[in-house]
Amino acid sequence: MESLFIDYWVALTLGVTTSISPCPLATNIAAISYVGRKAGTGRGILTAGLLYTIGRVISYTAVGFIVTKSLLSIPLLSMFLQSNMNLIMGPLLIITGLVLFGLLDFRTGSGAFSEKLKNKVDKAGIWGALILGLLFALTFCPVSAAFFFGSLIPIAVRNSSTFIMPSIYGIGTAVPVILFAILMAVSMKAVGKVFSRLTSIEIWIRRIMALIFFGAGVYMTLVHNLRLF
Repeated sequence: MESLFIDYWVALTLGVTTSISPCPLATNIAAISYVGRKAGTGRGILTAGLLYTIGRVISYTAVGFIVTKSLLSIPLLSMFLQSNMNLIMGPLLIITGLVLFGLLDFRTGSGAFSEKLKNKVDKAGIWGALILGLLFALTFCPVSAAFFFGSLIPIAVRNSSTFIMPSIYGIGTAVPVILFAILMAVSMKAVGKVFSRLTSIEIWIRRIMALIFFGAGVYMTLVHNLRLF
């Protein structure tokens, strides 16, 4: 039970760290600013922020559910993953650490705000924030993809958690967004200050997590794959 709560905490931490990474952070602020300005009031900005975060939580939960459920629903694959997860986790954590260090790079999508999407969001009014949240959560940056597919999904599979783990991750990504929405409703200047500070400390948070993931991956590989200890 204690191990399960630790995994819940890891899923939440992964979500929060994902949300303050440069690419998702800039996208989140841009999306809330765009829809929030249309609302014109502090309450409107807060509502836009809440709808945007709900959209992100829904998308992450849905993707996590589909991927985890698919992996667990195939009997042979499920048995293989359940019995060999320790062998898989080591190399995956090493790869995740390398991505966070910036030594590996891959692209999984684009966060471009196309004219067609802009028109749809404009027509939806305040509900456009929900649309942006649903869609932007699916445009994984390298860092968010590494956290989600390289760390969260294996943890979810190991615990046979098709819904709770992805939901906790989604809630984690929502926490900084809600805080920014509150700041934005109070003062755009305050958002600028917090954004600058987060940008400066995020790289150190990411490097620390990269060391943790890489070190854990090397240890698990030595123990479970190479059986050196």
